[in-house]
Amino acid sequence: MRTLIKNALHSESAVEEITVKGWIRTRRDSKEFAFLEINDGTCIGNIQCIADAGIPGYEQVAKMTTGAAVGVTGKLVESPGKGQKWEIHATSVELIGEAPADYPLQKKGHSPEFLRSISHLRPRANLYGAVFRMRSRMAQAVHRFFDERDFTHLHSPIITSSDCEGAGEMFRVSTLDASKTEAQSYDKDFFNKAAYLTVSGQLEGEAFATALSNVYTFGPTFRAENSNTTRHASEFWMIEPEMAFCDLEGDMDLAEEFVKYLITDALNNNEGDLDIFNKFVDKGLYDRLQFVADKPFQRVSYTEAVEILIKSGHKFEYPVQYGVNLQSEHERYLTEVHFKCPTTVYNYPKEVKPFYMRLNDDGKTVTAMDVLVPGLGEIIGGAQREERYDVLKANMKQHNLSEADYGWYLDLRKYGTCPHAGFGMGFERMLMFATGMKNIRDVIPFYRTPGSCEF
Repeated sequence: MRTLIKNALHSESAVEEITVKGWIRTRRDSKEFAFLEINDGTCIGNIQCIADAGIPGYEQVAKMTTGAAVGVTGKLVESPGKGQKWEIHATSVELIGEAPADYPLQKKGHSPEFLRSISHLRPRANLYGAVFRMRSRMAQAVHRFFDERDFTHLHSPIITSSDCEGAGEMFRVSTLDASKTEAQSYDKDFFNKAAYLTVSGQLEGEAFATALSNVYTFGPTFRAENSNTTRHASEFWMIEPEMAFCDLEGDMDLAEEFVKYLITDALNNNEGDLDIFNKFVDKGLYDRLQFVADKPFQRVSYTEAVEILIKSGHKFEYPVQYGVNLQSEHERYLTEVHFKCPTTVYNYPKEVKPFYMRLNDDGKTVTAMDVLVPGLGEIIGGAQREERYDVLKANMKQHNLSEADYGWYLDLRKYGTCPHAGFGMGFERMLMFATGMKNIRDVIPFYRTPGSCEF
């Protein structure tokens, strides 16, 4: 029976017979034996196997080059070597799959750009194995967080006819031949109307929150935005809770609690993967994560934030003025220089936010909020939703939205309306923050960006 290397390395005692299978990281030979360093991807650590000449399968050792798949059976014994508790004294070895001389990961130190060109192989690199194990653990932490708070998990649709953000940057879903005139004849299309890949599960989340109280979605979303920045991808994952009978204060409370929960979980349950990020990606990572986990969040209105930025005298690449969205450099200044702690900015001008956000009594601002963290900027965006039928209807008209298309959304305000709120967290943004990785392409298994849809 195969034992995972992760479990072998955490064994509490020696084992008379154990079998591990994985891929060769390195091999060192002498006349009488060979040292095999094997990793199976279950953890950052390798296990050293000592294979004496003459054991079954030893004749294949010469072909056990870096990247080759192998199996080793032997005794798990205490290791005299530094930095390792256990090693395997092999009684037999098996070559399962060769890796010829053109194996792309023969050496260390490949650039991120090169590794992105072989996304099907990059999980075998130590750094990216750590990234995607962290991604898996953090996804589990997301579900734990909401389950512990009695949220219902909602699978919102990927194909939709609604543009939640109103930006129009959506991928069209169609069965029509785009080269023909009929491509714009929606009545001949599969859904008999314009359909798109979703940019958000929020609107559907609102429908279920007004029935089940607290729900959340966690799934892929899509933006047809022609952007090649390090923070944008065309396909990415969003976490979006919606809460009935909740206002902006409650929304901010949950968002801040959520960030702290995920960061604390990453610090406490990383199986050593954070060590590689702290050593090779961001030498201040541990301190930054602990800082966010421990520090109370500061709250400041958008108006106050703009005043702080203008009065700072700091020269920003993008000028600061009331009525425009804050840029990443502004957000980082607030968290890293002025407040020196995570910051939540709330009550934005209505002109810069979508139609569904609740209008404040001043008639100028809406109940929007963004959670900002040091080193990254915005990590969560949310709002209390407009629950008043007449006000929402007027907002939709101002945004040129069809009442016929959004009649179902208005129904939520017509039948048993209530205050409700929610937010969205880009999962990859959180992963970038938790790992220190600087490019969104490096925290998603197969990235989709303008001009790139490989594999």
